[in-house]
Amino acid sequence: MIGIDTNVLVRYLAQDDPVQSPRATRLFERLTEGDPGFVSLVTLVETAWVLDRAYGLSQAELAAAIERMLQADTLVLQNQQQVFTAMIALRTGTASFSDALIGALALWAGCAVTLTFDRKAARLKEFRLL
Repeated sequence: MIGIDTNVLVRYLAQDDPVQSPRATRLFERLTEGDPGFVSLVTLVETAWVLDRAYGLSQAELAAAIERMLQADTLVLQNQQQVFTAMIALRTGTASFSDALIGALALWAGCAVTLTFDRKAARLKEFRLL
C-alpha cells in the first residue's frame, strides 16, 4: 500500500495539469486491491477544500467525488464509515464535509457531543453550541 498526497489526488480528480495529471492517472491505473492507495483523513479534507474553493465544485459534485473514492476497490480511505457519514451529510446539504467528519470522528472516539461556536455545525446531532 502507498499513501497518496492531496496534490496527487487533486490532479487525478481535476485532470487540469498537462504534466502532473497524466502522471497521477498512471499511478491510479497501477493501483490494485492487493496493492491499493491509502488516503488519509487529512488528505480527504484538504482535497474537499481545494475542490470546493479552487475548483468551485458544488456540494453534490463534491459528494459524488468522495463517494467514488469510497467505492474504489483500489483505495483505502481512513475511517471509511465516518467518511461515508460525512459524505451523506454533504450530499443532503446538512453540513459541510469537514464539519460532518469532525462530528462523526468524535462519535467514533466515544465523545457524547462536540462543542462548537459554529451555528451551522450545531445543526448536526453530534454538535452542541457552547
